[in-house]
Amino acid sequence: MKNIKLLILLAIVAFAISCNNQTPTESTELAVPVSIENIKLQSIQQFINTTGTAKAMYETTLNSEITGAYHLLKNPATGKPFKLGDKVKKGQEIIHFDDAEYINGIAIDSKKLNMEISEQEYEKQKSLYEKGGVTLRELRNSEVSTINAKYDFESAQIRLAKMKVVTPFAGVIVELPYYTEGTRVATNQKMVSLMAYNKIYMDINLPEKSISDIKLGQKVVITNYTIVEDTLKGIVSELSPMISTETRTFSGKLLIDNPDLKLRPGMFVKADIITAQKDSTIVIPKDIILSGSRGKYVFVVGRNSSADDRQITTGIENQDYIEVLNGLAKNDRLIIKGFETLRNNSKVKVIL
Repeated sequence: MKNIKLLILLAIVAFAISCNNQTPTESTELAVPVSIENIKLQSIQQFINTTGTAKAMYETTLNSEITGAYHLLKNPATGKPFKLGDKVKKGQEIIHFDDAEYINGIAIDSKKLNMEISEQEYEKQKSLYEKGGVTLRELRNSEVSTINAKYDFESAQIRLAKMKVVTPFAGVIVELPYYTEGTRVATNQKMVSLMAYNKIYMDINLPEKSISDIKLGQKVVITNYTIVEDTLKGIVSELSPMISTETRTFSGKLLIDNPDLKLRPGMFVKADIITAQKDSTIVIPKDIILSGSRGKYVFVVGRNSSADDRQITTGIENQDYIEVLNGLAKNDRLIIKGFETLRNNSKVKVIL
């Protein structure tokens, strides 16, 4: 009986040992979950990035040119006195000065009358000269008197115009110092500052290596960090041919269209200068590209739901995307997630 039990025990141990030493003839490969996108033709732009400060195309500060009683006029567009942020037209009067003594000193009415009398006298002398009634000297003296009278009248008009603060261009009021209505203001006091920024310019400095890529007239995309949802268009308007020996950079200017005045002077902006552009080409995300001994490659879903590694040749690129010249075709099922652990012919399972 004891021998039978011993034989059974030995048989069980032998069976267990044989099972542990057995080499499996089959292995089950698990499918790797991946996300894909079907390749389609699209456009891509290559940029050179730079930053800078937006500046108004036109700006000026107007000062008082005479001493007089201050009067801030009403804006015809609002019916209220001009204020900060008001839009103004070219040649619009904003502030007026009153000074009766100054007006009397100009004596513009008498100067105008004197000019008219001089012109009449000159016409009379010219008629007499044609008939031989006066000498050439007398005619010339009459002509000189007429010219001097005209200059006197024009000078009076210039002096009278100094009583008005008039806008030299269409723009926006950005500074308007406060003065009590009717108080006497001295000469050379700041009255108003204007800016016109429906067009903006921006100074740029770019590294020496970019000098062959940047050209006049290239398009520029402008963004501001406070209005990121809006982009503005511009062009490269000026370029210096000189490289700074200190910074190894070259300078230029960008001209930016700002029709809705969304971009304000003084704002810090980002500019993407478009140096190359392709339409209707294969474009993929840069972060899915892998590198190996044979160069750059990506994975697509091949036959039998397996990963197929594709060697690719790339073209122009920007911060996030790159053009593929060879190795991929339209409608290929490009693996964009889960590719990190794949090998060629790895089983994959497409998930959303």
